[in-house]
Amino acid sequence: MAEFHIVVVGAGVSGLTTALLLSKNPAYRITVAAKYMPGDYDIEYASPWAGANYLPVSAAGTAAAEHDRNTWPELARLARDVPEAGVHFQDTTIYAHASDSANELFKPDPYFAEFLPNFRLLPPAQHPGYDHATAFTSVCINTSIYLPWLLSRCAAAGVHFRRAVFTHIADAARLQPSSPSSSAGQGPATADVVVNCTGLSSLRLGGVADPTLTPVRGQTVLVRNEAAGMAASSRTADGEGEMCYVMQRAVGGGTLLGGCAQPGNWDATVDPNLAVRIMQRAVALCPALVGERSEHSEHSKHSERDHSEPNEHDSPPQRGIAQLSIIRHQVGLRPVRKDGVRLAKERIGGVWTVHNYGHGGYGYQASYGCAGVAVGLVGEVLAGGGRARL
Repeated sequence: MAEFHIVVVGAGVSGLTTALLLSKNPAYRITVAAKYMPGDYDIEYASPWAGANYLPVSAAGTAAAEHDRNTWPELARLARDVPEAGVHFQDTTIYAHASDSANELFKPDPYFAEFLPNFRLLPPAQHPGYDHATAFTSVCINTSIYLPWLLSRCAAAGVHFRRAVFTHIADAARLQPSSPSSSAGQGPATADVVVNCTGLSSLRLGGVADPTLTPVRGQTVLVRNEAAGMAASSRTADGEGEMCYVMQRAVGGGTLLGGCAQPGNWDATVDPNLAVRIMQRAVALCPALVGERSEHSEHSKHSERDHSEPNEHDSPPQRGIAQLSIIRHQVGLRPVRKDGVRLAKERIGGVWTVHNYGHGGYGYQASYGCAGVAVGLVGEVLAGGGRARL
């Protein structure tokens, strides 16, 4: 049986998931080469900072929606059958205004109601201040467990891992598959295909240099407090680009409070004023975080005003963000691409390259769907008999 050497560049959720699916083919020898690996924390490495849940936002009938749909069965299987993966089911509530219904997540009748368990519209009494609210079962992912779990599954399947930094994507084809002493990007080409899963690095990576990529800065607060399920609202009173969501991670991973979406902002430092607003919004949306009963009428009061201002009509009074036990503040950069994720094949510098990057904030919830497409593209390249020639 013929063997093919494939180098996957990037060890975030997209690279690792692609490598894992490729490893199911016994004809493939796979090397994952990356500057950062699970366990690392750096602003250039997006996956550890992700909220990591499953909340589809793409319009029905689009390729992005199909990637999300095709990812759900595997995430649900992991939550049901593989507790060590760090994926777990959560009851989820989405509060929405009718004017925000262009976003699939905030529609009263989204396409994912067909397959997400327990989907239902909530009665008006349960969402005062909002036009409608939906509830369903989804999943949340503890990234600090899930990324190492993906790596371990790849390693068990025979995937090799190498630390490497490339200035040009074609250099990855020269990486020797299993020799720790060999130098990255030197020597003759040995890879039949290179798979580009470099996320935001594709903005500057030689041979790719995609100008349609932009960072969209996100900031979150990870706390020890527990939430009563996962929740999000379609807007905040704090202006464009600010968001409110709460998700509790599996296996003691804490509860993540978010957030924001700031296009073009590369700043890796924490904005303390934004952090306060994030915590205030989260406590208003989920009072259970600080030991209060979840009164939805209270949610609506807080979501429509500046939380830094006292309000004599608040009853009962919130215990406030001082009751939050903070683990850390976090900043990450979503790799957003103007036309959405790039899933394509091309020859670059004589090397067949398959692209799987530009997932924005939805890398986890589209991971298996996109990786499946990338694996198909690798198969198309190899069916044509093309080996890298430099």
